[in-house]
Amino acid sequence: MHAGRLTYAVLVLFTLGSLFPLVWTAIAASRDNQRLAETPPPFWFGGNLFSNMSTAWNDANMGKALFNTTLVAGSIAASTVLFATLAGFAFAKLQFRAKNLLLVVVIGTMMVPPQLSVVPLFMAIAELEWTNQLQAVILPMMVSAFGVFFMRQYLVNALPTELIEAARVDGAHSLRVVWHVVFPAARPAMAVLGMLTFVMAWNEFFWPIIALTQDNPTVQVALTGLGQGYVPDESVIMAGALLGTLPLLVAFALFGKQIVGGIMQGAVKG
Repeated sequence: MHAGRLTYAVLVLFTLGSLFPLVWTAIAASRDNQRLAETPPPFWFGGNLFSNMSTAWNDANMGKALFNTTLVAGSIAASTVLFATLAGFAFAKLQFRAKNLLLVVVIGTMMVPPQLSVVPLFMAIAELEWTNQLQAVILPMMVSAFGVFFMRQYLVNALPTELIEAARVDGAHSLRVVWHVVFPAARPAMAVLGMLTFVMAWNEFFWPIIALTQDNPTVQVALTGLGQGYVPDESVIMAGALLGTLPLLVAFALFGKQIVGGIMQGAVKG
């Protein structure tokens, strides 16, 4: 199958549309506040990019914010992949009482707005004296109902029951079955879930802005400090947003091939 000119035109159009927000952020970060307020706005890069990035780095404590966000997002992604795979395997292949009911309850939690749990959750972390500490952000997000449902749906078809039974016949106990049978079969879906969870945790704003302060921020919390003042400096805010996005771009550039390969391997297995 060969793509025609129309296909290339559509792909180029969608690519430009997808890249425009990032390019505009970089353009705005390279200008000053006065130029951004003019009409028409600038459509090409200026000469203030590195000075604005330096200002955002110092004013927003961006070094500590990037370290905290990497730690938080990495911990949440790793724990979600582990626990969601174990729970997904249980719902997909194990037999136990009220399995379908419990699965419905897990899926039902996805319909509850997270804002409803903010008050009791904050009361809990205040009682534990975890306010302004990273564990207050990590622990409530260590597993997600979406992750459990995602892994369950994948393992139903990707993991043959006969393979588990063969491992049992060979004398493998439950942990050995999980390590040598379930994890290898679920690896493509685990990679995709880890990627999605890492990005979602990196961009999470609602709960970190409540649990943390500017003294111990994540990237999204640190960026709120750049918007303070009578006239916020939009160019510095854009520079900070660009700094917060660069690690994700680097991760996709380095591991994009492996991520896409895992998705395609999972599609072939399915």
